[in-house]
Amino acid sequence: MVARVVGLGMALWCAVPPAFAQVGESAPAPSALDRETVVVRGAATKTGKLSVESILGAVGRTTRFRQVALSPEGTWVAWVEAASTGGSLIHAVELDVSEPKAVRISACPEARACDESSIAWSPDGKRLAFLSDALQRGQPQVYVAELGQVPARKVTSFTGPLASPRWSPDGASLAVLVMEGEGAAEAKGPSGPAARETGVVRESSPVRRVALVSVADGAHRAVSPEQLFVYEYAWSPDGTRLAFIAAPPPGDASWWLAKLYVLETANGRARVVYAPRWQLAEPVWSPDGKHVAVIEGLMSDQGVNGGDVMLVPLDGGKARNLTEGMKATATTLEWVAPRRLMFGAQVRGESAVASVDPTGQGGVTVLWKGPERVSAGGSVGLSLSRDGKRSAVVRESFAQAQNVWVGPVGDWERLTRREEDLRALVGETKDLSWKSDGVEVQGWLVAPAPSMAPTSGARAPMVTMIHGGPAAGVVPSFRPDVLLFTARGYYVFLPNFRGSFGQGADFTQANRRDFGRGDLRDIVSGVDAVLARAPVDPSRIGVMGWSYGGFMTMWAVTQTQRFRAAVAGAGIANWQSYYGTNRIDAWMRPYFGASVYEEPEVYTRSSPINYVKLARTPTLVLHGERDVEVPVTQGYEFHHALKELGVKTQFIVYADEGHTLRKPEHVVDRMRRTVEWLDTHLPAGANGAPRAVASPR
Repeated sequence: MVARVVGLGMALWCAVPPAFAQVGESAPAPSALDRETVVVRGAATKTGKLSVESILGAVGRTTRFRQVALSPEGTWVAWVEAASTGGSLIHAVELDVSEPKAVRISACPEARACDESSIAWSPDGKRLAFLSDALQRGQPQVYVAELGQVPARKVTSFTGPLASPRWSPDGASLAVLVMEGEGAAEAKGPSGPAARETGVVRESSPVRRVALVSVADGAHRAVSPEQLFVYEYAWSPDGTRLAFIAAPPPGDASWWLAKLYVLETANGRARVVYAPRWQLAEPVWSPDGKHVAVIEGLMSDQGVNGGDVMLVPLDGGKARNLTEGMKATATTLEWVAPRRLMFGAQVRGESAVASVDPTGQGGVTVLWKGPERVSAGGSVGLSLSRDGKRSAVVRESFAQAQNVWVGPVGDWERLTRREEDLRALVGETKDLSWKSDGVEVQGWLVAPAPSMAPTSGARAPMVTMIHGGPAAGVVPSFRPDVLLFTARGYYVFLPNFRGSFGQGADFTQANRRDFGRGDLRDIVSGVDAVLARAPVDPSRIGVMGWSYGGFMTMWAVTQTQRFRAAVAGAGIANWQSYYGTNRIDAWMRPYFGASVYEEPEVYTRSSPINYVKLARTPTLVLHGERDVEVPVTQGYEFHHALKELGVKTQFIVYADEGHTLRKPEHVVDRMRRTVEWLDTHLPAGANGAPRAVASPR
């Protein structure tokens, strides 16, 4: 369960919120297209290392782009960026003019910050729809902006969460996902804080339906079945049908049971066209309206997409895998021509853009691949013009903060000029490969900042960051948690162990019914590979992770002494008790093969709590108070066991937080405590000499 750095699931360390610009020295918010250079300011600590506050201050002054969207003709590009004062900003730029100039598109009164997002271009490229809470904080509505005219016009008056506005092909109406039913107003998604329940616990759940809205007068009607929770949808080319992925509620838990439907918009009739074995994402229509393509794969979180490209015929034929055997993971999908499906992908630890002919001729063609992250705001991918000849992406890496780029695939030119100079915070990035159980595994090793690199003959500490998921993968991206450690003299190791995206379906499924065992062997053998190639002190290696990474951290300290300090965030200590207390338990059946009541032994053998007597590693345990994905009781179980057994530990519970920490002060506190814990328990040995390391158990 890995949340998109916006999304659901067992989360990676989330990005630094804009409020971090208040930490350390402040800086004015950059205007669109302006050139800005951010340098590290702030005093070093007594040890000569930069303070946590100064590092976070520099990181907080960078710009975060949440979404980018190219108009259908490729003549305009719009994006959403986080505002330094809170909320978000939408800008649009006309391309192919002598002096491109960004204009702000908003419904927000100047006196306050608003949350504005989910941009969508009209088919003619002259209007932009988006969500804004301009009228009432926390309650979004759909607005439409005419290019060159202000202000934007409010189109809807819904109550409850809204998501994913999409224009009909004729531009006369918009579809939008609308939450309905008891508890709709409190629905925060699986990564948000749970609503408190007392008395009789509610058994009914809200549903999310597709509503069609007239752009002219705001008249609307729900068209998808009232008994289905809709996750994703797409218009047919002629506008008479919708393809959507849905399941009966509860929505947070049932995504792993979802099927592909097609609905007639005139009468609301819906039928199942594909019942998959695994999970589905990214429905797109063929230009002739006879097929729908989707991504299908073993995914641990809705929104963190990964799998093969499947072609579903709507005449009742059998679905066909267009990328079977591909040693990569498709993540996003666009159908740009009758014989051209384009998709974003993870290939080992890199981002890629590829295409496949849906007729089955020619196989997969890689159009671009690189050691960085490219996206349009979610999974690896891009925003394309209607003909696929132009694209817009947000590009980033471990050493480079985000900027918007536009152009043909792989031949992008930078549009925004937010040149954050982060070279003082991070060293060289190396792509590592090693063998584990006879299989090649990949990961990234990021070196300390140049000023903190070990001198000749000396060795540096290292932290191993285990990603969440497990179905996810590390590609080089702007990671405040990585910079926080490299700026203070640490190497950072980020392994893509079995269960990760990037090496095809078999590799992603390789830890099913084997959590913690093969994946830990991959990680430990990766540490050995690092020690053979980099000046890392073997007695000063820490481990950390969040969600599945938190589980793996708990598991690691009960299996080996290789790691001398640990930080476990939102981890699972006991899969048996977890099954009955979390609210997304349906994800476990694809991974464990059965429920805990049918095969409890599979859950028992992977539970850290059953091996906790072997733990010796000082472990910091972190958790959100109202986490529904991984209930806080899991943290209590592990902390209590360590404490009773005399292992150095501390437990921090963040008030009113869910699976992903959202309050800036809590994110800052988590990062500060993490650094202090590892600094304290990974001290330099006498004269810099490595200390003895216990053999792995």
